[in-house]
Amino acid sequence: MSAPRDFVRTVSGSADGEHRSRRALRGAGLTLLFVAVLTAGAVTESWVSVTESDAAPVSPRSPRAQEGRPAAQDGEGVHDAEELVSRSGDRWAAAYSADEYAGLRRSLDGEYVGVGVSVRRIAAGRIRVDRVQPGGPADRAGIRAGDRLVAVDGTEVGGLPVTEVVTLLRGGLPGEELPPGSRVLLGLERDGRGWQEELERAELDIETVTVSTVGPKVTRIRIDAFTKGSGAEVRRTADRLPPDEGVLLDLRGNSGGLVSEAAEAASAFLDGGLVATYGEDGTERALHAEAGGNTGSPLVVLVDGGTMSAAELLAGALQDRGRAVVVGTRTFGKGTVQVPREQPDGSVAEVTVGHYTTPGGRTVGETGLVPDLEVAAGQNPLAEARTVLSGLGPRS
Repeated sequence: MSAPRDFVRTVSGSADGEHRSRRALRGAGLTLLFVAVLTAGAVTESWVSVTESDAAPVSPRSPRAQEGRPAAQDGEGVHDAEELVSRSGDRWAAAYSADEYAGLRRSLDGEYVGVGVSVRRIAAGRIRVDRVQPGGPADRAGIRAGDRLVAVDGTEVGGLPVTEVVTLLRGGLPGEELPPGSRVLLGLERDGRGWQEELERAELDIETVTVSTVGPKVTRIRIDAFTKGSGAEVRRTADRLPPDEGVLLDLRGNSGGLVSEAAEAASAFLDGGLVATYGEDGTERALHAEAGGNTGSPLVVLVDGGTMSAAELLAGALQDRGRAVVVGTRTFGKGTVQVPREQPDGSVAEVTVGHYTTPGGRTVGETGLVPDLEVAAGQNPLAEARTVLSGLGPRS
């Protein structure tokens, strides 16, 4: 039996993105907020930083839920995942070729093949290197954040959407990648000086959890997606904090991922107890936090319209359990659980098997989670969250 998963990021993240054709959206690639990625809320490319890991294959829908290898489809009937999904009427279903699903699994395992850069579109359509992954090929070649990316393998990238630039960096069609050891030639510019750098792609780890200090005794833990190991990283961070250290758990733009990782992240701030329940093929199952989490640090959870599925599960659990104050805007509203079904031709269909419920009995459904403090347009969500956190004392 497979455990639940819930991962995905649509290209726009908005509801209208879900009415586009499955194949077109799947080909558009992931815009996961793996490193401040394409955000599922309403954003503009001018400030969206997209990393190569974001171009991994992704469902045309929003989060799903399942871990492990897909179970074989029993019996006769439709053998092709695309046809099965098109006939299902399942809003959240998704179809993949064998290669596409293998790429998705690799992404959920926290891996991708690339040169280790995030890019951002700035003024006049120019593309800037926004972040360089330590130890990656770009880092070893001396490429730095702030360098301008002019061309990839001879193709000028000025004016291109960042997702297309990422596809060029990965070397394949949208949602595909070339293997480790393949080479790519970058045209770069720094301080008016242009040069070329030939890099060899490598298998790299996706960094989904980032930790920063945003004020006196205030630590921000940002989770961009729930991939393998992200829950343990959150727990390690929480365990190291002194009791009077305030925590901003930033789930904005987090489209979900592995449900088990979201439950482990909940364990970072709870001392056992229920995280969520979900149905799977008519059977009710429960997710519980492990005992011994950090229950002393004041905690505020930041959410927005791009907070989806497993991220909503985590925010709802901390809110219902009275462990955190939730600040931001209403979340996306995706509370269904999908599992993969492998077809005889090797393709994989992900189909809905149930819905999850928060500890307080709420279903996310189409309504999303309502924050304890809603941030109005024009207000700074991070500043509002810090204000709320300043009024919370250490928990006994």
